[in-house]
Amino acid sequence: MKKITLLLLLFQGALLLGQQIEFGKLTLEDGKFSIYEKDTTAHAVYLYEKGENYFEVQRGYIFLITKYHAKKKILDKQGFSEAEITIPYYHNEERTEKVINIRALTHNDGVKFGVNQETIYDADINERWSEKRFTFPNVQEGSILEYTYEIQSPFLYNLNGWDFQENIPKVYTEYNAKIPGNYRYNRALIGELKLDVNDATVQKNCFQLPNSPAKPADCEVLKYVMKDVPAFKEDEEYMLSPKNYRSRLEFELSEFLGFNGINQKFTKTWKDVDREFKSDRDIGGQLRKKNFFEKNVPLEIIAGNEDALTKANKIYDFVKNHYTWNEKFGVLRDNRVKQAFETKLGNVAEINITLINLLNAADIKTDVMMMSTRAHGMPKKSHPVMSDFNYLVAKTEIDGITYLLDATEKELPFGMLPYRCLNYYGRVMDFDGDSYWFDIEPEKLNGRAIRLQMELDFEKGIGSGEFDEISDGYEAIFKKEHLGSMSEEEYIEKIEEDTNDDFLIKTYLIDKEKSNDKRLAENYTFELENLGKGQTVYFNPFVIRYFKTNPFKVESRYYPVDFGFLRSYKYFANIKIPAGYKVKSIPEPVNIGMPDNSGIMRFNCTATQDMVMVQFTLQLKYTQYTSAGYAYIKEFFENAVLVQNKNFLVFEKE
Repeated sequence: MKKITLLLLLFQGALLLGQQIEFGKLTLEDGKFSIYEKDTTAHAVYLYEKGENYFEVQRGYIFLITKYHAKKKILDKQGFSEAEITIPYYHNEERTEKVINIRALTHNDGVKFGVNQETIYDADINERWSEKRFTFPNVQEGSILEYTYEIQSPFLYNLNGWDFQENIPKVYTEYNAKIPGNYRYNRALIGELKLDVNDATVQKNCFQLPNSPAKPADCEVLKYVMKDVPAFKEDEEYMLSPKNYRSRLEFELSEFLGFNGINQKFTKTWKDVDREFKSDRDIGGQLRKKNFFEKNVPLEIIAGNEDALTKANKIYDFVKNHYTWNEKFGVLRDNRVKQAFETKLGNVAEINITLINLLNAADIKTDVMMMSTRAHGMPKKSHPVMSDFNYLVAKTEIDGITYLLDATEKELPFGMLPYRCLNYYGRVMDFDGDSYWFDIEPEKLNGRAIRLQMELDFEKGIGSGEFDEISDGYEAIFKKEHLGSMSEEEYIEKIEEDTNDDFLIKTYLIDKEKSNDKRLAENYTFELENLGKGQTVYFNPFVIRYFKTNPFKVESRYYPVDFGFLRSYKYFANIKIPAGYKVKSIPEPVNIGMPDNSGIMRFNCTATQDMVMVQFTLQLKYTQYTSAGYAYIKEFFENAVLVQNKNFLVFEKE
């Protein structure tokens, strides 16, 4: 039976690879399953998908043609949203792409329901993009949705590539292209999945303009196939932008060798960018406002006899306190530093360009560093793509130490970037030289440590005590931002809610002597109600838990786990043994390490005559773990959850 199944699968794969699938006809295997065995959580699946790009001369103009054909199977009601189709198309003031020949069918057990052309409509997304939209009729569990369309585009740079991976799995996905040699594109295969077919051949004399004396161009003929493509699930925690990892093929027009002999380059070099940057009105021009700030900023801010680091800190604090960030980034256009300074409201670029101007006015050489946020994606290092950048910060060097500065966040210490900026590297635009890449090094000391003292009273069923919590680095910043977003009463209520229904905070204070710009020291007194009673009492020593559930849930992950910064969690508790009771048993010690010493977890309980001492440490020594190591990090956190939720001290009446 297994051999027969294997032969059927091989036959189906050969059929897909070797033949054109005719619209409106299903294969024998299309409707055979109600659950997709390779992903039993899937609500829908692509049975077949094929795209094609080629160039065609119409009415004396060259058009980029896109053809698309897909079949999707709906597995349950949660997959009904896949019946809503959008087809984006681009336009400007002069020309527009055209979406034509839309055909769509719902297949239900041999009965076909067509989409009425009158129900297909256009919707504007923004000034450059619109969509054709329609919804399949008569959709039910088990329906197969099939559609096809063509896009005719006058914009030859819109050869964008192909998305092999999406939010639902794909049994088979194929992309074909025929590209005349006159058009040269940068291309990149993104993601960790491998191609099942990767063919590139040359077709001689395949493309020529009508009535052109130029020799016909040869064409590169491409065919790429992936089979059994898993869904890309974006609901997992600790990840950078999905576009860094979702499997896709990217094209970018770099050069056009005209049939008339004139060449046109579209991809710039960094030297081109450097030259344009210095004369650009929105950035380069805004970085030359030293005179304005010298006249409009109190003299003591940029003058004085302090050392450079003290002066830089003073300027940094001034800019932080002067501005309110409008939560916009604004990098390459529409930056108006003077206006923003006067209104005290600005975007990231306006605030940090102000900072750069002031530091330079104080004779502290400072450059702008362009970068991309974690959610935006990694900038390409191979060649400049300015849309890769959506953020800028200040880079300065004082006494041989480099500082990256961002003045948008009130709680952000000097020399630390916001968490959203921990994206590995940026491009420093040095007006006195050439631009260059520079690595982002996150703060190394980040963590939370809790020290707890507690007494138990099993006769009354209550416990009481106090604990100190020290948060360092980014953990301190997160807490300070959390505190600043609500009242102290709301803050305490949130902690009680997240901890335990029977947990009540009696007093709370911030220890200002132990706190600083990178540390928050808090002290709490508390009561714990509804403890167990009787001859034998079970008590979880983790009054405060760092991990209630495992943040890593999927079986496999095809992209790295990225924490952004090194992390450490510690918990120390001294629990007094109540009068009339003795310790019957304590949990076994736990000592777990990940490969290459990339993480450690230790848990240990010891008991004396009147006290139980609990020690727990979890430390992550890498900021990023590869997808190959996902199983280890998942198991590591699963053990952390078990340690904090499933270990009990057992007390017994004497």
